[in-house]
Amino acid sequence: MPLCRAGKPIYIASMSTFGFILLILAMAATLGVLFVGLFSMARGGEFNRRNSNKLMRARIICQAVALAIFALLMLIIGKD
Repeated sequence: MPLCRAGKPIYIASMSTFGFILLILAMAATLGVLFVGLFSMARGGEFNRRNSNKLMRARIICQAVALAIFALLMLIIGKD
């Protein structure tokens, strides 16, 4: 039973697939928080006053997580 698939170890191939799914989820979370924040700012009101700062902080955290996952994927995929 070969331990490599297309020249890469199996754990790297499966980790890159798992990482890609995590990256898509992190990017979707970033986009979701961004849209909720934009719509609340456009609408105004009490919800915007209470939560606009929290939503923008959440967006930055989601964006940082997405960038960290992207950097890890590039390290994993780039190894030969």
